[in-house]
Amino acid sequence: MKQPDCCLTIVFSKALEEDMIDHLLEHPELACGFTTYEVEGHGQVAVYHSVNEQVRGRARRVKMEVAMEHEDAQTLIAHFKETLPSRDIVYWIAPINEFGRFA
Repeated sequence: MKQPDCCLTIVFSKALEEDMIDHLLEHPELACGFTTYEVEGHGQVAVYHSVNEQVRGRARRVKMEVAMEHEDAQTLIAHFKETLPSRDIVYWIAPINEFGRFA
């Protein structure tokens, strides 16, 4: 396993969840594992996909976190931009100072 030096975080609509997961599973050389969980987006730039979300003022989203090498993160972002272009997908990259397992 490559030593991760960054965390790629991607947030997207629930409707894109299966496509996003499928793309990651097709590229284990870039991301050997990842975590997803449901979150809610808030704010003026949030895109609401239903009347319920508009009324509540919260957009249902999925957040994906991938610990990986920065170069692989850039490759994966380029891949997603080409295969799933959408303004409904946001991402950021944060450095990882240390990564390991307890055993």
